[in-house]
Amino acid sequence: MSQLLKDIMSKKQTNDTFLFGSFDPQKQLEFSRHLLEKMGFPFSSGRLDLSTHPFSSTLHPTDNRITTRIHPTALMSNILAVLHEGGHALYGMSLPAEHFGTPLGEPISHGIHESQSRWWETRIGKSKPFWSHFYPLLQEYFPENLKNISLDTFYKAINKVEPSFIRIEADEVTYPMHIILRFELEKALIEGSLKVSEIPDAWRAKMKELLGIEPKTDSEGCLQDIHWAMGGFGYFPSYTLGNLYCCSLFSAFEKQHPEWQAHVAKGNLLFIKEWLYHNVHRYGRQYDSIELIEKITGMPFTEKPYSDYLIQKYKDI
Repeated sequence: MSQLLKDIMSKKQTNDTFLFGSFDPQKQLEFSRHLLEKMGFPFSSGRLDLSTHPFSSTLHPTDNRITTRIHPTALMSNILAVLHEGGHALYGMSLPAEHFGTPLGEPISHGIHESQSRWWETRIGKSKPFWSHFYPLLQEYFPENLKNISLDTFYKAINKVEPSFIRIEADEVTYPMHIILRFELEKALIEGSLKVSEIPDAWRAKMKELLGIEPKTDSEGCLQDIHWAMGGFGYFPSYTLGNLYCCSLFSAFEKQHPEWQAHVAKGNLLFIKEWLYHNVHRYGRQYDSIELIEKITGMPFTEKPYSDYLIQKYKDI
């Protein structure tokens, strides 16, 4: 990823300034609800609300709560958060209700859970076919901002690669660096070679090393995530595993649905939800993560589908 980032940053950078401006919060929420409905999220059994940090919480397959955060000056922040949390929600709500409270009614792992959220956020939500259908509607919601912006320009802008401070808003190429940073600091904390009081300075130094930028405040540095505060040590690598699992699963999905882009370009997303249910969700914890990946793909689990995806996507862009 480091070399890919260097290669991309050596090229002329995409102008994405039109994604930042004034975007009515209520219209953002309305658009987000529409996306969730198209994904197959049943509002009869779930909600979408606001919080400081987006999350999805499945209390039961018939009860899920999603939250997002609205940046009135940054259009894609809420959209991508809702797609991400919607992916989590669809997994939790598709687990076998008849086995609720047993392993067969539980998600396999945090990594597989994150594969579902990254699937909808990146492989679908950052794809050109997806926006071929939804971009005209987004233009109707925000005509003053987007009426003169072409689909191609919009697509390149939402996939712009640029080192940034906030993990959940990072692009696909720099995202792994955010995870490496957290993993290395977490490992040092557990080993005892790093004190809690030293985290802010260590964070700034590691971000400078990995991404070439240095946060000015702890809110855009070590205090941006809730994981350590809630005792979620060891969770961050699940995000990278999620990306890896997602791309392995998607390689199998593409073989079974070679025409998927044409369907998505028409706004048809329910067949994706169905594929994920039949291949991932319905099994509960019948298999572990690697067993499931190998069962679905028929191949040993490797990082190759993930690296191939990123290299090809950004080569085309």
